[in-house]
Order: sequence, then structure tokens, then C-alpha cells
Amino acid sequence: MIASQSSHDTERQAVARGDAALAEELGLLIDGATTYAIYMLDPQGRVTIWNRGAERIKGWAEAEIIGRDFAIFYPADDIAAGKPEADLARAHCDGRIEEESWRVRKDGSEFLAHVTITALHDDAGALRGFGKVIRDITHEKAAEAAIVRREHHLRSILNTVPDAMIVMNENGIVASFSAAAELVFDYAASEVIGQNVAMLMPSVEARDHDAHLRKYRYTGERHVIGNVRLERAMRKGGETFPIELAVGEASIAGERIFTGFIRDLTNRHATERRVQELQSELVHVSRVSAMGTMASTLAHEINQPLTAIANYLEATRAMIDGSADPLLADIAEALDLAAAQSLRAGTIVRRLRAFVDGGDTGFRDERLDLLVEEATSLGLLGAHEAGITVVSSASPGAIMVRVDRIQIQQVLVNLIRNAIHSMASSPIKTLSIATAPEREGCMQVIVADTGSGIDTEVRARLFEAFATTKEDGMGLGLSICRTIVEAHGGRIWADGVATGGTAFHFTVQLAAFQESDTDD
Repeated sequence: MIASQSSHDTERQAVARGDAALAEELGLLIDGATTYAIYMLDPQGRVTIWNRGAERIKGWAEAEIIGRDFAIFYPADDIAAGKPEADLARAHCDGRIEEESWRVRKDGSEFLAHVTITALHDDAGALRGFGKVIRDITHEKAAEAAIVRREHHLRSILNTVPDAMIVMNENGIVASFSAAAELVFDYAASEVIGQNVAMLMPSVEARDHDAHLRKYRYTGERHVIGNVRLERAMRKGGETFPIELAVGEASIAGERIFTGFIRDLTNRHATERRVQELQSELVHVSRVSAMGTMASTLAHEINQPLTAIANYLEATRAMIDGSADPLLADIAEALDLAAAQSLRAGTIVRRLRAFVDGGDTGFRDERLDLLVEEATSLGLLGAHEAGITVVSSASPGAIMVRVDRIQIQQVLVNLIRNAIHSMASSPIKTLSIATAPEREGCMQVIVADTGSGIDTEVRARLFEAFATTKEDGMGLGLSICRTIVEAHGGRIWADGVATGGTAFHFTVQLAAFQESDTDD
């Protein structure tokens, strides 16, 4: 019996020594966690255990804090709001709470802490107290905030870069798509991120892109990377456009990434084309200016022989005047007509010289119907023999317009002769000449033919200098017509006719005061 009791005592002593050793090891483990404040509270919130990490983080030694209320660790505002008691109540109710909140050190300074409070119960379920683990995360959060600020700063910079920027991994999968890229490609970033960058390329470039990337990964041979190249890209709607592409490479945490900078060259190319067009127009203007100088000189030189011709014709007419021979009478009539046309030619030359020199070109109030009739009679010479049918349609009344009669008749004659020329090989040859109101204060003159018509692209530049549809044409006639019409405050244009052919229109301004029709 005595031996049995001795054996039980030995076992109890061994268990006690084992428990003491375990408690000592546990204490060493807790004290070794110097980056964590680990301590225990009784059910009323008084400190019962305090590790070295708590001393280091909070500043109180174990002897100073054991038995004191844990509310001392809270800022004054939290104490006034009853937060310490509320935290223990929540932990008791939920079993455990975890949060980030501010705590106070012994010296009064505050720090941001990651706090865990766990309710502790005995085997019977009675509350024994609370275990608390505190970690100072002030510097950690400051570092995170600094990273966020840097990310926001970098994003704001990238969002204001005028060139589109695309970041992709080594397999060509898009990881970042800037705001400028959204504007250039018409895609939202969410539509592109996670997709292969080849979706932004025309089919030919897209087909070769992945092969170039694989070749670069295995051989290091560069195709685009590190160079600035002119390429073509494709917008969301399928439109292709020229770009300037620069691709850079970087390695982050062992992962290779590529950054592409894309500049849309559409506007630049359009500007270059416009500059070239302006240069061509300048050359044309120079040629027209030279032609104007030459025309002024020719007008001066031609006017004298024309006057001499008219004088000789008049003298010849006078020499056979009064003869009874019918043949001589016909010759006399022909000489009258030839002299009249010689005088008209001289008038045209004088008007041309005045027009080129910028002098008085003889604007007068003229009857539109008579002006058109006279010009038509001149322009239709030889039309009947060519099989041309003429259809005339004039606005009723004696409509007065403010024009230089000679110049406007030259426009009409030019348009009529062009119409006759365009119908040379047409099976149907109908020439229509009409006048009609165009808008308030303006009348319109129309010359339409049933010729082969004019191509739309040619029609767009038909009135430019040196633009012509004739094999032997100089391309100045319609340009001069436009200059004359615009000098009269009007406009000139050409339309296609549904049944075939072309209709030329030009406008002239009504006279300030129209003469009223009077029938006596």
C-alpha cells in the first residue's frame, strides 16, 4: 500500500515537472516573438501576462503593467467612446475579433496596430480571460501608401502622355492600355487588357507578330524592339492607319515585359499631303501668273493687226459698194460680217488686257436674254453641220443683270464649244441652253449636253488651271471661266446628267434696278 502511494507521488511530481518545463518553454516562445506584443487579460480586462515584444512595442515593463486595465493602450477619444469595453464584449460574443486601429505607447505616441483579441474559456466553458496579439504596422502602411501614391502618380503621368502606351508580357498579352491608346484605337482598356496585342494589327502584321516574339525569346534577334519603325495599326472599327512605333523591354521580378509607344501619323500624313497640294497649287498659280503676263503682252500686240484687218475689210467693202453684180453683193455682205467679227475680236482682246491688268472691265446693266442669244449665235457656228440639235429655254421677261457683256459671252461661248466637242461621237446630240432664277438676287445660266459625261474625280478639279479632258487641251478655258464668273460675284459648277452628259451652271447677279417691261 505504501509502495503504491509512493509510486503515485512520483508520477505526480513527474507531471508537475513536465508542466513546469512546458510552461517555461511556452514562456520562452512567447518572449521570443519580439515583433509581436502578446499579452493576456482577465475577464475584467486587467493585464495578467506581458511578453518582451509588448515591452518593446508599447514601452511598459512587465512590472509596470501587470494588473492594470488594458484601456490604457487606447487613445483618449476611443476611451471616451467606450471602445475598450465594446471590443471585449465583441470578442466574448464572437469568440475572436481582428482589426486595424490606433494604440498608445507609454510615452504617449500613437501607432497603427493590427489587433487580434481572442476570448479564452476553460473546459467547462467559463470565460477565463482574453488573449491579445498586437503588431505595429505603421511603417508597413506608410510604405503601402507610398507605393499607392507612386502608382497614382505614374498612372496620372501615363494618362497624360500624348502617345498611346501599351504594356504586354513576353507572350504579347496586354497588361496595360493607356487613356491615349483608348482614343487612338477606339477600344476601352477593359476590352484589350488580357488579349493578344495582335488584335490591334492588320491581318498581315498580326499573323507575323507571335512568330517574331517567339524568335526573339529564343534567339534574341530583334524585329521591332529597341527601334523606331513606321507600321500600320487597326482601330476597333477595322480602319487601318499609319503609326510610328517604339518598343522598349524591361525585366521585373524575373518577368520580361514590353512597352510600346504608338504615335498616330494620320494627321501628319494628311498635313504632308495638303502641303504637297499647296505646293502644286502654287506652281499652277505661278504658271497662270506667267500666262497672264503673256496674255497682256499678246493683247497689246494682237490688237493692232486686228484693227488693220478691220480697216482693210471696210475699205474693200467700200470699193465694191454699189455694184449690180449679185456675187459682189454676197461678197460685200461677207466682208461686213468679217469686219464686224474683227472689231469684236479687238474688243475681246482689249477686255482681256483690261481684265489681266485689273482695269475697268465695263460692268453694265444688260438684258440676259439678248446677251445669251448673241453668245449662242457665235458659239453655235458649225453646230448644224455637226448634227447638233439646240433646245433653248429662257426665263420670261427682260431680266437685267450686272455684267461685263463681252466676258460673260466668252464664258458662254467656251461652254457651248466644249459641249459641242463632247458630243462629237455621241449618237444623240442635243445641246440645251437655259436661264432660270438661282437664288434671291441671282440668275442661273445652264449649258447641258448629251455627251459621254465627265468622271466624278475629274469633275471635282475641272475648274483648276491645267485640268482638262481634251487630248490637245491646255486646261485653261474653264479655269478662266471660273475666274470671270467669280469676279462677277457668281459661281460655276458642273453636274452629271441622269440620261448621260454634263450640265454646266454659272450664276450672275441681277442689276440693282431692273427695267420694267413696257408694251405700247
